[in-house]
Amino acid sequence: MFSADVDKFRFGSEFADAFKDQRVFITGSGKDGGIGQAFALAAAMNGAESVGVHFHSSYKDAFDLVSEFEKLGVHAFPVQADVTNPRDMWATRSYIIDQMGGKPPSVLICNSGLTESGYSFGRALRPVEEESVAMRRARVRQHFIDSLDDSRRVLDTKIDGFMASTHLWAGEAVYHEEPLRIIYVSSRQAIDPGPAVPGYAISNWAVLQLPQVLDVNLGRSAHLINAFSVLFPFIRTGMTDEYAENEKVFGRWQPRMLETHECAEAFTQLLCRSDEELHSGMFELMVGRSDGSDGSDGSPVGDIDVTWRQVKFNVEEAPLEWSQGSPRRFSTA
Repeated sequence: MFSADVDKFRFGSEFADAFKDQRVFITGSGKDGGIGQAFALAAAMNGAESVGVHFHSSYKDAFDLVSEFEKLGVHAFPVQADVTNPRDMWATRSYIIDQMGGKPPSVLICNSGLTESGYSFGRALRPVEEESVAMRRARVRQHFIDSLDDSRRVLDTKIDGFMASTHLWAGEAVYHEEPLRIIYVSSRQAIDPGPAVPGYAISNWAVLQLPQVLDVNLGRSAHLINAFSVLFPFIRTGMTDEYAENEKVFGRWQPRMLETHECAEAFTQLLCRSDEELHSGMFELMVGRSDGSDGSDGSPVGDIDVTWRQVKFNVEEAPLEWSQGSPRRFSTA
């Protein structure tokens, strides 16, 4: 059931350039109360020409969202596909282009993703009193398999899903000679990983490389595609709500969780920046107390300030003296 307050996603003329007259497609936007739905609402409420609402299994929520958009006079349409299945993704191509008036998306937000139930990566389960060796072996084996299956689903959804979406819609943009913005939704845990979610941290790290890899592969067509990544902190959704009051989980990053409309407004602010400023960049959303304190005195949170900062990886390569002094030399004869 649709539960969002639509008015909270009307951001006014200040951010009008972000979505106005754009054809927006958002993967993972069907789930009620999710980040993807927040992006869809931001686009629809701020002048998008059309909004594609993608989902895999959350069909009831997705159709409720599309129905709400139709009531508001926004052209929106549902798209069901498994982002990890290339054939499924390809099958949506003609339908999406038709729904967008014969053109591919001009804004693609790669947002699909899962999280893990949580497990201690690289650590064995603790012994259970009076448990036999055989029973422990069976219990540890099952935990090992279940944990890695969980991580594999997370990795497949994020990495395979983003790769498939990029390959499909960048190709269509080049063919149609239509400019395309691609935004990859990552997490601050990509660069500051928390415990118990190794697949989530690794998959969010991997997608940070996609803009640069795409730029290199596009060659002379690179001017048509502007891709960049955003790294979000904890946002209150169905996946994170259980942690909303647990400062051990998110307190080291931010004084409180962001609400989805707050995240969407900050995201819309970023999209108003020029292509030149955003191209191949990594942008991290920061949340702090407006009074500048760290909250260590136990004072109430009060107002928060939400700001962006750019992340840059400085790769440094240095020769190893022991190897340079004794190189392995092989004949070319």
